[in-house]
Amino acid sequence: MPVTIQTPGNPVRSFSATNSGTTGRGALSGVQDYFRKPCFVHSRFDDAVDVAKVLREISSDNFDHISHSSLVQTATGVRELAKRIGQATININVRSVLIVTKARDNGLISLTRQLAEWLMLTREVNVYVDAKLRLSKRFNADGLLDANEKFESLLRYWTPELTNMMPDLFDLVLTLGGDGTVLYTSWLFQRIVPPVLAFSLGSLGFLTNFPFQDYQSHLNKVFDDGIKVNLRMRFTCTVFKDGHQTEVHEVINEIVIDRGPSPWISMLELYGDNHLLTMVQADGLILSTPTGSTAYSLSAGGSLVHPEIPAISITPICPHTLSFRPMLLPDSMLLKVTVPRNARNTAWASFDGRHRVELRSGDYVTVTASQYPFPTVSTSPMDYIESVSRTLKWNVREQQKPFKDYVDTDRDGSSTPVQDEEEWDIDDSAFFSTSSSSTMLSSFGSAPQSAVTTGSSSPLHKESFLNLNGSLK
Repeated sequence: MPVTIQTPGNPVRSFSATNSGTTGRGALSGVQDYFRKPCFVHSRFDDAVDVAKVLREISSDNFDHISHSSLVQTATGVRELAKRIGQATININVRSVLIVTKARDNGLISLTRQLAEWLMLTREVNVYVDAKLRLSKRFNADGLLDANEKFESLLRYWTPELTNMMPDLFDLVLTLGGDGTVLYTSWLFQRIVPPVLAFSLGSLGFLTNFPFQDYQSHLNKVFDDGIKVNLRMRFTCTVFKDGHQTEVHEVINEIVIDRGPSPWISMLELYGDNHLLTMVQADGLILSTPTGSTAYSLSAGGSLVHPEIPAISITPICPHTLSFRPMLLPDSMLLKVTVPRNARNTAWASFDGRHRVELRSGDYVTVTASQYPFPTVSTSPMDYIESVSRTLKWNVREQQKPFKDYVDTDRDGSSTPVQDEEEWDIDDSAFFSTSSSSTMLSSFGSAPQSAVTTGSSSPLHKESFLNLNGSLK
């Protein structure tokens, strides 16, 4: 039986057993080969960096006998390469654009129509909108086609099956909504992900740094000057039940394993590279990406993690211990969360807040850094700091005022501004006069020589006054 992948009304790619002269297994192999393609953005660096050659050199037998200086040079080169990739501008030939609109928001449908019309009219690119809008009266697809005959071949529709099976069909993804719309886009592309430009039309907006009112200038810059992307790490989460793999999910925020509806505390075993790290006795456990560090992990007391840091955040949910603090682990580590055989109850796993799965005794989930990152178009190198400051009011505090800005309050409640003075009108030297202190101490009889010399009955006492004196000045 031939395996055909097609767009609505237009066949795009076919893996046929009859054409290849093989059985149905051969067609399935063709689909598997298709999914082994590299990440969309990684493929743009093939001409500049021979990744396969670097990996061959690192994995060769000579690498076991490498000198310390060569090892340091290699590590430095890898960091420099990662830095330059993050700063590189990618020139993309945009021919097809996918628009993902916030679900069930009627106010965004008109904006989707406006954006699609502008792209087809000014850039003459294929525009894919949600298939649910085909019969929408607000979107009015028939009105668009009647307005310009060229739109007949440019306006197309996408489905979740199409985005999952044919991710390289799209050169650019535009999202209209908030962070939830971006998470939904990650869910649509479970393998290769095209660059994602997120317009801010939601509530908070950690991932949406582009204001929609300036969409024309932003998109013109993308088409003409290229883009800079932030390769956000994702997790590959694999569920095993009764020793067999049952499902695989790519997540950009977090995987949460909790006690579900059970009233009892969860008991989980956390392994790292097949070594037991700890026994978790809590309401649950959050394994978060750097991108997800501002989501559920933050609410549970986890740390903020910059998206460019390759780390896995481990955050417990209400642990029944005072010493289980959040922790960052390297992204090279293979993590496994198991429900032990002696657990009182089952556990439940969710992936970016979707698709909850029950884990029984002996079931487990493995979590690794995905080979398919999520490339988001960035506006500036300070995108992350700006978004955290804007959404969470990070480190926002009333600035400390100088003393001259304070006022004296009289007994009648009236306020009198403090006059600017060059010096304080108190004689603080009297506290530390050597002669006066010596006279005072001699009146009590014999005194230690150190006390008489320093002019204070206690060196610590004098030090405290000196510190006060210095702070006042």
